[in-house]
Amino acid sequence: MTALAAKSSILYQELHRREGKQQFQQPWSSGSSSCLLLQKNAAFFWVDTASRSKSVRRDVRVEALWPDLSRPTSVELEPINDSDHLDQILVRAQELSQPILIDWMASWCRKCIYLKPKLEKLAAEFDTKLKFYYVDVNKVSKDLVKRGNISKMPTIQIWKDGEMKSEVIGGHKAWLVIEEVREIIKKFV
Repeated sequence: MTALAAKSSILYQELHRREGKQQFQQPWSSGSSSCLLLQKNAAFFWVDTASRSKSVRRDVRVEALWPDLSRPTSVELEPINDSDHLDQILVRAQELSQPILIDWMASWCRKCIYLKPKLEKLAAEFDTKLKFYYVDVNKVSKDLVKRGNISKMPTIQIWKDGEMKSEVIGGHKAWLVIEEVREIIKKFV
């Protein structure tokens, strides 16, 4: 069975929460067919996936399972491609008197890859207060990497007024790194 939701995890959480309240019967699936019965909503839906035909369909009352969409849940990190681009970003940040966060990472680094979506969620928390960027050290010049004074990855730095103010080297658990980064951000925002 297919359900349209902003996030499938939200739908699953809602169904799981209802399971404890005995408001629905478990969705089940047997190879080619699936069924979902919501007792309180008087909804019954059956899809035969083998022939792709709807067997039974009654009026379904749709519940709002959507999260608050007024704020983003994650913000994609913007790439920095060279030293000139970094200079432009730093000048713009100085004009706005905002700090920036730079994630120095590598495409081959497991921890870097694992940490990036968590930083994107953190970027959504501080969306209006600072900008988040990333540098893939394999795709930029060595001069830019030297300018950031990078020796280990992932390295997350806060820059303000054109210079690096603080950094976290992310060699430990991702949630600890994110908490450290959050603390640093709160100091400079």
